[in-house]
Amino acid sequence: MPPSRTSPPPISPSKPLGLTPAQRATFAQDGYLLLPHFLSLTTVSALLAETHHLLTTFPLATHPLTRFSTGESSTHVSDTYFLTSGDKIRFFFEEDAFDPSTGALTKPQALAINKIGHYLHALSPPFRAATLTPAAAAIASDLGFRDPRVLQSMVICKQPEIGGRVPPHQDSTFLYTDPPSAVGFWIALEDATRENGCLSFAKGSHRRVGVQGRFVRREDGLGTGFVGVEGGRFPEGMETEEGVEGEEEYTLGEVQAGTLVLIHGNLLHKSERNCSRKGRMIYTFHVIEGESRYDERNWLQPPEGGFTRLGRDGV
Repeated sequence: MPPSRTSPPPISPSKPLGLTPAQRATFAQDGYLLLPHFLSLTTVSALLAETHHLLTTFPLATHPLTRFSTGESSTHVSDTYFLTSGDKIRFFFEEDAFDPSTGALTKPQALAINKIGHYLHALSPPFRAATLTPAAAAIASDLGFRDPRVLQSMVICKQPEIGGRVPPHQDSTFLYTDPPSAVGFWIALEDATRENGCLSFAKGSHRRVGVQGRFVRREDGLGTGFVGVEGGRFPEGMETEEGVEGEEEYTLGEVQAGTLVLIHGNLLHKSERNCSRKGRMIYTFHVIEGESRYDERNWLQPPEGGFTRLGRDGV
């Protein structure tokens, strides 16, 4: 694997709301953008407190103990608990939180969860207040969204010692529109470093690599799977270039708590296993273009009333 480089210092966020021309150009060129201090430390603390409350109060006795696979095993989450989580707050365990011989949990429940999803932006007041904001709406507008819709939100815990590796992937594989339009708003709630599994990015790969597949509900109703892409592979009007020879080179994105990382839906990115004793809590939500086609094959289906509009007034 080619050596990783470290990202340049983050670009300071613009005042007033939205992105500067330089920031828009960096996102268009690289496929990602680091914006420090997007959330205040007060807001970060409130989101961490809400996360701790959720992790320590969900009823373990009635939980189906659904595990979340990062994509490297032969199976993926495909049960009803996962497929019906689009309008709920549900909890998905780390694969390594269980004893392989007995199946028993080896960690307290608050230290065993891989992620919480997928409707925090609607059902949790603190996360809703941090998601449906004029600042997020202004960024979406500057990125070219005409009708931005928040379709999912998650806390990803990256637990100490057992936080799983996430292999290179494109978000639009899992949140496909035709043409592709997804952008991730990834916010560090704790410092993300090389040691605890920060993100790494294949800079510019969003211009070289079309969406290769889709994660969909199987036609036989038996869970989920990956299929080829029949529609657009790149966003509408996007300038593309030839792919690189050999493996992509990845750039580390170490960030401090409160930093927003914008991630293009076509960008290849990954994170390594967290073998440290420090957690790496993050909050992420994804935005798609409401005018693009989002079909019934996608694993995540819209709740009654449709996906949440991200407007300039924060709603």
